[in-house]
Amino acid sequence: MALKISPQPWMVAPETKAVMAALGSGGSSARFVGGCVRDAVIGRTATDIDIATPDQPETVMELLGCAGIACYPSGIEHGTVTATVGEKEFQITSLRVDVETNGRHAKVQFTRDWALDARRRDFTINALFCAADGTVYDPFGGVSDLRSGRVRFVGNPIDRLNEDVLRVLRFFRFFAHYGQPPADMKALIACRSMVGALSSLSRERVRDELFKLLCARDPASTLSLMKQNRILGSVLPEATRLQRLRAMSVIGAEYSKEFCLRIEPIRRLGAVVDTDAKGAEAIGKSLRLSKADTKRLARMLSPSHPITADSDERAQKRSLYLMGKETFVDVVCLAWSEHLSEGYQDWESLTECYGPMLSRAKEWTAPKLPIDGDDVTAAGVPEGPEVSKVLKRIEDWWLDGDFKPDREAALAKLAEYVR
Repeated sequence: MALKISPQPWMVAPETKAVMAALGSGGSSARFVGGCVRDAVIGRTATDIDIATPDQPETVMELLGCAGIACYPSGIEHGTVTATVGEKEFQITSLRVDVETNGRHAKVQFTRDWALDARRRDFTINALFCAADGTVYDPFGGVSDLRSGRVRFVGNPIDRLNEDVLRVLRFFRFFAHYGQPPADMKALIACRSMVGALSSLSRERVRDELFKLLCARDPASTLSLMKQNRILGSVLPEATRLQRLRAMSVIGAEYSKEFCLRIEPIRRLGAVVDTDAKGAEAIGKSLRLSKADTKRLARMLSPSHPITADSDERAQKRSLYLMGKETFVDVVCLAWSEHLSEGYQDWESLTECYGPMLSRAKEWTAPKLPIDGDDVTAAGVPEGPEVSKVLKRIEDWWLDGDFKPDREAALAKLAEYVR
């Protein structure tokens, strides 16, 4: 036992209490584990609630079923059951030990020993258990590490990485969110020794870890650490624009509320990679990005209507209309970050330049072209590709008029053009 934390909102929520009561009805004592405990200790808001129990999965499902709680085996080979109460989900995993590992997927054996389960976990800050009354159990000094910004492996780092090479990327991800320099030297040496094994990871796993890292407050510093230790070049060699990423993080932190700038990993990915639309497509394939994310990355890096510091209001509205709000904000943030990364020191001038562009994206609703394809065919243009060409000509004319021509004027222009 290390300390006792005050009841957290998620701990006393009716849904949580119902699940914990069901798990305790068989005589065993379940505990919260991992992220929710870690975040509670340092006052962060928990998102996912994970629970550990000495009971095996079949018993867990039986206890939940008797309490009328829906559940399903979401990872039964590793002892994980997901319980659903209302809109909330709980990941419940039986205590276990690894009996066989191959660098990624382990064969496990269930146990009732909390200490054995703790020893197989990756980091000390993730080996924290918390009883329903707030009592925190800390077998490896995770609380002290958490408060000091230390990310350490449980036991021998090499052993933990041989069990699961994904932990190399997890180390840097957790350091980005919870660590303070300098990073643990034993961990860094161990991670460097596993560089050659990173190619065995699925690209989806690599993408997920990179995206979570990019959501940190200052991901550029950790990516720089990865570069120094030969990790970054192995998983994302295009990531060379660290200063641009750092600038984008600063902009986001300073103006998140004013301009509704959420932390979005795709936007930050676009800031850190040095490539164009073709390169974005290659990254999309490499990281198994969705088609939508790949297109967004490509549009951000090679915009059809680039934004510059001297773009006037009319040009900005035209770009916003043609690119859409999402891409427009991506391009503006990238241009602002580029300007900052080049060493431009006049922060106030840059804010006066790019801030109104983001305000425009937030407040301005683009009007709709007052005519459509039906109007074009009604004017005598045969159905087919010519309709789109004519509509595009009318749209260009309408944009040149700063969106002001109404439907009547647009129909007159269409008739004139068709003639």
